[in-house]
Amino acid sequence: MSTAQRIVVDPITRIEGHLRIEAATDEQGRITSAYSAGTMVRGIEIILRGRDPREAWALAQRICGVCTLVHGIASVRAVENALKIEVPSNAQLIRNLMIGAQYIHDHVMHFYHLHALDWVDVVSALKADPKATSALAQSISGYAKSSPGYFSDVQKKLKGFVDAGQLGIFANGYWGHPAYKLPPEANLMAVAHYLDALAWQRDVVKLHAVFGGKNPHPNFVVGGVPCAISIDPNHQGHGKGPHFHGGNSGTAVNVVGLQTVQNAIKQMREFVDQVYVPDTLAIAGFYKDWFKQGEGVGNFLTFGEFPAKGMSDSSSYLIPSGVILDRDLSKIHPIDLDAEGEIQEFVSHAWYDYSVGKAQGLHPYKGETKLDYTGPKPPYDHLDVDKDYSWMKSPRWKGKPVEVGPLARVLMLYASGHEQTKELVGMTLKKLDLPVQALYSTMGRTAARTLETKIIADQMQGWYDQLIANIKAGDVKTFNETKWEPSTWPSHAQGVGITEAPRGALSHWIVIKNQKIDNYQAIVPSTWNAGPRDAQGNQGPYEAALQGHQLHDVKQPIEVLRTIHSFDPCIACAVHLTDPNGEELVQVKVM
Repeated sequence: MSTAQRIVVDPITRIEGHLRIEAATDEQGRITSAYSAGTMVRGIEIILRGRDPREAWALAQRICGVCTLVHGIASVRAVENALKIEVPSNAQLIRNLMIGAQYIHDHVMHFYHLHALDWVDVVSALKADPKATSALAQSISGYAKSSPGYFSDVQKKLKGFVDAGQLGIFANGYWGHPAYKLPPEANLMAVAHYLDALAWQRDVVKLHAVFGGKNPHPNFVVGGVPCAISIDPNHQGHGKGPHFHGGNSGTAVNVVGLQTVQNAIKQMREFVDQVYVPDTLAIAGFYKDWFKQGEGVGNFLTFGEFPAKGMSDSSSYLIPSGVILDRDLSKIHPIDLDAEGEIQEFVSHAWYDYSVGKAQGLHPYKGETKLDYTGPKPPYDHLDVDKDYSWMKSPRWKGKPVEVGPLARVLMLYASGHEQTKELVGMTLKKLDLPVQALYSTMGRTAARTLETKIIADQMQGWYDQLIANIKAGDVKTFNETKWEPSTWPSHAQGVGITEAPRGALSHWIVIKNQKIDNYQAIVPSTWNAGPRDAQGNQGPYEAALQGHQLHDVKQPIEVLRTIHSFDPCIACAVHLTDPNGEELVQVKVM
C-alpha cells in the first residue's frame, strides 16, 4: 500500500503495553486496510523452562500488571490439569469470587479511565449547567452523588485544572473533535463518575487482599488457595504444603475478613447498578451509529469460566465454552483443547521462527518461542507489513481467526439460553431501538462488557453465600495436599489451564518432564484479538474491525481509538528498549 496514504498511531495509549496501528486510507479518509503490531517482547515463557511447576504462577502472573490475577489462575490450573488435581469446594468458590472481582474492577476501570474519553469531551463539561446535569443524572439513576452542588464542585475542580494548564490525566485529548456528540451536561456527569470510580476501586480490591494477601498480584497455590479459614479464634489449621496457618494468624480469613468481602460485593453491585449500567446506556444513546461499525471477523470463542463443580466439569461453568462462527447463534461448536488441528499459533507475519517453518502452525503443547527480529531499526516511519511486523503470534481455531472477550462471552451466554443474559440484551436493544445485529460492533462490544459486569456482580453474592454455608457446616478446607510432593508425579505430564480473563479467553499450556517445566506457552486474549495476518492473509479481529472506518481527521484518528479501545487491549507490561550499552533508543510521549 502507498505510504502516502498510511496513518500511524503509535503508541495506542490508555492500554497495557505497546501497540502500533498502521492503516491505509482512501482519498475520502476511509480505512481500506489496517495492521496491528505489538512492538514489545518479554519472553517469560522462556524464563519458566526448567523451573518447579508449583512456582510457575508467580512468574507467569507478571505477564500483566492490569489483569493482576488471571495469569496466576491459568498457571495453577495448568499444573492441576496436568497432575489431575481437584481443588476443594471452598477454594473454587474463593477463586470464583476473586476472578469475579477482577472482572468487575477491570471493566469499570476500563470504561471510565481507558475508554470513556473516546466518547466524553472533558473540556466541554466546563460549559455544563450543574442543575441540568443533576436533573439528567437523577433521571437515569438513584445514585446518591447527583446533587447540583456535587456537580458544581466537580466542574470547579476541572476548571482549576484547565486554568492552571494542568489537565494531567485529561491532557492531550482530541477535545473539541467533531466526532464528540454528548451535550455538556452528559460530559460533566461522566467526568464526575470518572473521579468517583477512582475512589471506588480502592475499596473493592480489598477482596483480593483478603483471600490473596495483597493486590496487585495476589497469591495462589497449586491445589487450592493459600488462605486458611478461621472463624473460631482458637482453631488451628492443619495440613501439608501451604495449608498451615493458625487461627490467630493474620493470614487466615476470619469473620472480619469475610465481612470485608461482603462489603466489597455490596459496593460493587451498587456502583454497577447505579452508575456503570446507566452511564453506558446514556452514552450509547448518543452514538447509535457506532452500533453499525467495527465488527471484526464475525467468529467468537470462549473457554468458559466460573465452575460450580470444578474445572473438569465444563457443563457446570456459568460462562459456557465453545465457538460461534459467522454470527450464527443457533449453533455452538465444541472445543477440543488437546486436538492438534484445533488451536494453533502461527508466526507467518511475526518476529518468531519455527523449526517446522513460518507457514505452519503449532499446537501450544509443541509451541516454540524462538525470537527472530527482522524488522526495521528504530526510529522508522513504517513497518514492512508484507513481511513480519509484530511481536504477537496469530492464534487460530481450526484455521479461523476468532474474537475473544466480553462480546464473545455475552453472545455465548445468549446463544446457550442463559435467561438473565437474554433479558439484559433484550432490554438494552429495546431501550436503544436496535436489532440483535447491533451487538456485532464497536459500541456493541462496549455494551456487552457492561452487561457482563452486571451478570457477574449479581453472581458474586451467591458464591459468597455458599462459602459461608460451607463454613457454618464445618467445612473449612481450602487446599488439596494430594500430589503436592513431586515424588508423586509421573515422569511426563502435560496440561492446560484455561480461564476467561476480563479481556477474553486465556490459556496456559505446560509440559512437565522429570518434575520440571519442559515447555510453557501462554495464549493471551489480546494475542487472539490483536495478532497479525496469518499465512493465508486472514486478518485478526483488530485489523478487520478497523476496515471501513471513516475518519473525520486523519491527524486526530479518534475513530481508531474507539474501536481498538472497545477490545480493551492488553499487550503486556511495559519494557524499556535499550542498546547494548543500556541507553534508551526511543522515547515515546503518551497521549
